[in-house]
Amino acid sequence: MFRRPSFAAALVAGALSLAACDEHLPVPQPAPTAPRSAVAPAPPNNTLPQIVRQLAAARGIVPLAAPPRVRPALAKLGQALAFDRILSGNKDIACTTCHLPAFATGDDRSLSIGQGATGLGPTRVHPTGVFIPRNAPPLFNLSAMRHLFWDGRVAVDGAGNITTPAGAQLTPAMARVFEFGPVSALGMFPVTNRFEMRAGSGNELALIADDDFQGIWAALMKRLGAIGEYRGLFEAAYPGTRFDDMNFAYASNAIAGFIVDQFSTRNSPWDRFLAGNDAALTMAQLDGAQTFLTLKCSICHTGATLSDDQFHNVAVAQIGPGQGNGVSLRDDFGRMNVTGLPADQYRFRTSPLRNVELTGPYGHDGSIASLREFLEHYSESDLKLLAFDPTRLEPGLRLTLVNNSADVLLQRDTLLAGVVLSDALVDKLMAYMSALTDPAARDLSRSVPVRVPSGLKVDGR
Repeated sequence: MFRRPSFAAALVAGALSLAACDEHLPVPQPAPTAPRSAVAPAPPNNTLPQIVRQLAAARGIVPLAAPPRVRPALAKLGQALAFDRILSGNKDIACTTCHLPAFATGDDRSLSIGQGATGLGPTRVHPTGVFIPRNAPPLFNLSAMRHLFWDGRVAVDGAGNITTPAGAQLTPAMARVFEFGPVSALGMFPVTNRFEMRAGSGNELALIADDDFQGIWAALMKRLGAIGEYRGLFEAAYPGTRFDDMNFAYASNAIAGFIVDQFSTRNSPWDRFLAGNDAALTMAQLDGAQTFLTLKCSICHTGATLSDDQFHNVAVAQIGPGQGNGVSLRDDFGRMNVTGLPADQYRFRTSPLRNVELTGPYGHDGSIASLREFLEHYSESDLKLLAFDPTRLEPGLRLTLVNNSADVLLQRDTLLAGVVLSDALVDKLMAYMSALTDPAARDLSRSVPVRVPSGLKVDGR
């Protein structure tokens, strides 16, 4: 027997069929005025939650799974390591210096300032004005991501193998230590970077060749092994394994355990709504969710993390020192630096949207300061790129804008073509973004230890 589809289902089907048949979705326009007899009755308010849930399901936007369980002893070790400057060459910077709990695991800067500097967050300065090439991405829900770093250079493939810049130097035995997927390998690499943590001189780590990952990692374990408290923490975190039989993969895995334990958030209003609570979202947030889910935004910002975990060129202006690419050597070719594929030039990983209102500045180089400005960037992004005003940046970055807009626009993601967003639509999208913040993410002070085993200063304390 034929059954008439529900009003909500019909709206969802109409919105998604439009998306399916037209790659370049038009901005929704007001319906033309029609005779009173031809106007469909407005749906009752209680159907809007149903519509939003069906749109979300059709886009593959689902609840975030519970994070892996972390042994308390492992989280304790990881917390100490994440905040301990002992892991930097000159013992002047920790992992959390650029991923500060006080700034939602970022540093409130366009580009971070690494070793050799003083101060924290917006007040951090380097005596010679050195910047890290990319914005410090947030640490929320990393166990749910398959690609890490802006270019995805640490990732897990379809067979479950973790790929990293270290290649064969990260041995199968080391990979077997990893308990949380790619995030377990995350801590292996900032410690090897001279500008981020290792430094160019002044310590024994700096004397090791840049491509000798094993040598750097072994030197760090020697440092940690000289501190009796660390030996005890490692052996408590990995029962049955002697510290002398461990390598730096054990340290990186512990840092990941701390990140997973402290920065996995899934209690936002949006989470509560997906779990069945119709009252979790305000009417403005519901309206914003419906708008988001019927625009192109939700094609890339999908899945449980609101990221497709893929790479796109969204025409962001290039500032800062770059990655040694292009004629100027200050350009950043993004994913192409990992894959070598010209088609990946200027592509960067889609940012997850959970807690996004807390994690600015935005873009791979933080060239866009506010979330609203970043949403507005997607409206006629080609014109936004061409009109980018570097005087809005902090003084040390104003003269670093790279003249690469023509090349960027040649490979801009085709999804962005023709996108025009009115102020009213941006207002709706901003309302939805506010529904993605877990209240626990607003105050992460609980994650900061009172002290670390080295006795060095704890940033944020």
